[in-house]
Amino acid sequence: MVMRRVSARALLQSLATLWTARPPEAAWSHAKSRRRAVACGIALPVLIAACGGNPPPPSNVPQLAASDTASFATAPPTAEQRVSLAAGPSDADELSGDAKATYARGFQTWASGDLLGARAAFIEAAGKAPRASGPQYSLGCVLERLGDLHGALDAYRAAFLANPRYEVAIGAYAVLQARMGHGLDAEQFLNGKQAGASPRLTTFLAEVKSIEGDSPGCQELAQQALAKDPDSKDAMIVIARDYYRNRRWDLARYALQAILEGAEDGSIPPRDKGSPEALLLRGLIEREAGQRQQAIGDFEQAVAKRPDLFEAYIDLGEMKLEAGNASEAQAPLEKAVRYAPNVAVARLDLGDCYRLLGRPGDAKSQFDKAVNMDSTLAGVHYDLGLLYLFSSNVPGVVGQDDQLTKAIKEFEAYKSMRSAKTAKGPGDDVDELLSTAKRKQSELQMKKQAAAASAAAPAPAAPSPAPPAPSPVAPLAPAAPAPARPAPARPAPAAPPPPPAAAPTAAPPPSDNSHIVRDLPP
Repeated sequence: MVMRRVSARALLQSLATLWTARPPEAAWSHAKSRRRAVACGIALPVLIAACGGNPPPPSNVPQLAASDTASFATAPPTAEQRVSLAAGPSDADELSGDAKATYARGFQTWASGDLLGARAAFIEAAGKAPRASGPQYSLGCVLERLGDLHGALDAYRAAFLANPRYEVAIGAYAVLQARMGHGLDAEQFLNGKQAGASPRLTTFLAEVKSIEGDSPGCQELAQQALAKDPDSKDAMIVIARDYYRNRRWDLARYALQAILEGAEDGSIPPRDKGSPEALLLRGLIEREAGQRQQAIGDFEQAVAKRPDLFEAYIDLGEMKLEAGNASEAQAPLEKAVRYAPNVAVARLDLGDCYRLLGRPGDAKSQFDKAVNMDSTLAGVHYDLGLLYLFSSNVPGVVGQDDQLTKAIKEFEAYKSMRSAKTAKGPGDDVDELLSTAKRKQSELQMKKQAAAASAAAPAPAAPSPAPPAPSPVAPLAPAAPAPARPAPARPAPAAPPPPPAAAPTAAPPPSDNSHIVRDLPP
């Protein structure tokens, strides 16, 4: 197969040709019916399999889709790998009675973010309807979010073994294999299912190619899927996501415009106006381009339509943190962790949010979970360094010196793990932070040494008391002088200079000139 590169002009011409291959009236009618189906929950895979024609309200119906629940256990997921891939087939009569009610309960539990409760309900529904594919497929989606990848593969396999035409489970199985590093096995599996004869399976094969890094192969297969099904929103999403993965954002925008807006002159209607997956991708591109307000608007629209779209929550939370609004970042980041508890990046961002809110214990807990999920995540060491350097009462430390030692260790780990960067970004101040931590530790140690030296020095001796004044004694009568010889004549000494004037004081008590008492120095 010869692979060709697609220019922006060629892409638009191709989309126009594929769309107009169907009569305009029929194309518009079909597009409206698909949009209406998505709004009512009919096109959502697990809902179709469970609830038939009585779906929950659209605001409570997130889509369980294979590629949206990708593996995050072996490596941190990139943003572009978290977008939904395909809707499910319509099997409204697959479940009934208790199995249908149990499945509906599991779906509502999933919608509320209780993944463990959803898992239990889907397992129960699968036990009540062992020949049904929907409960097994939905169980696989939940297990992926929880990080049980092999369990998810088993659930997807059970779904398509129960119904060999359940293509969404076939595709989910293949995409998960590719994300676990088994792309060749995924290709062989899909080709064995005659992917070339099915537009949906061809779309899954294109996604596998993109995950493997074969962008030309992905684009070629997605175009083949569009040739067979000009209304395929999923093929368009794969095209846009592949361009995004390869940072070809202009081409990705063209594909997203075809999905969300159609042609500027109105000649081509939107493929799926309001698609949450397309809104997410467009928001990611806008964020990369520095268009903050547009990105925030698209992310908010995406989660309004799909409350389980955790990638949008992560980006919203990160942008709030970048703006210094930790209190506003808390809610979206907590939702991200609720819907994707096994995503290390979500744990990391939530921990940083808690750190800024002055909750060091909660921050440390999230950082520990993040590093346990992904030991290659360098950012967790940077954030732990900040926590130890600037926070107080951090759990697990035994004093200020120990806390500074841990801060230095984390900053040095971050420096050793981060890749060389050509542009400034988060973590570029690590050398300054490291110097600050070392300086603080040095000052702390000097204070300790000074305190120890002061404690070891001998105390100064107490001053000795002044000797007691002698008792006054009556002078002895002088003895009669012996006759003396006349002294030789000598010149008279000069008169001493007069003493300096002093303030008049009381006369001191008489004392013997032989016992002069002096004041001791203070």
